[in-house]
Amino acid sequence: MANPDAALDALPDPQVRALLGRLHREADRQEKSVYLKFLDQLPRLALGRAIPWERFGHRLDDKFICLDRSQGVFCYLLARALGARRIVEFGTSFGVSTIYLALAVRENGGGRVIGTERVPAKAARARQHLREAGLLELVEIREGDATETLRDLEGPVDLLLCDGFPPAMLPVLKLVAPHIRPGGAVVSDNVGAFWADHSDFLAWVRDPANGFQSAMLAMNEGTELSVKVGAAASAGAAGQGAVACAS
Repeated sequence: MANPDAALDALPDPQVRALLGRLHREADRQEKSVYLKFLDQLPRLALGRAIPWERFGHRLDDKFICLDRSQGVFCYLLARALGARRIVEFGTSFGVSTIYLALAVRENGGGRVIGTERVPAKAARARQHLREAGLLELVEIREGDATETLRDLEGPVDLLLCDGFPPAMLPVLKLVAPHIRPGGAVVSDNVGAFWADHSDFLAWVRDPANGFQSAMLAMNEGTELSVKVGAAASAGAAGQGAVACAS
């Protein structure tokens, strides 16, 4: 049987590899219970209907729901390729994906990962994991609604990881997009698994008028990769999201 942690061999730090292996195994053990949380939503998914996240989201407050190993390594390598020094993460959860991002920033010579998390207990545990990885000094986790906590974002952003609740994905993207530098990227999880919840998101990011080239990759049932190729056609396209919008 293949070693599920083999993908982690791409990471240069043995301490980080060991920690991520442990956290992914913990997340793996939760997988069945996470599926059970979605059991009563299967008819909606089968009919291509959106999930009522405002009533459903709290069921996942104690779950990892993190990127898988291959996605994490992909984000690490992408951040390294971009020379990323400033990364924004929507939906930090227990900090698994944040570790990949912060490791890349450290290897790139230093910088900042700005994470967002709506559940204080999750943010606390994420900081604990980052401290254990020796990466906490590179990360700022903003607690609360990301549409509020990211409003004062400054400086060019090299990479945005969108992995929060689907209803906020597009508002967060619109909020951060004006700060993403040309050549910067957006990685968006769960867009294939919950395509009905992300239809507006995909329509916006795939519209060339909004400044991105975008396609879905065959990772975790569908992960969108979007590259900033220019400014949006009008400032209003971005400004609309700033009023609207890890988690």
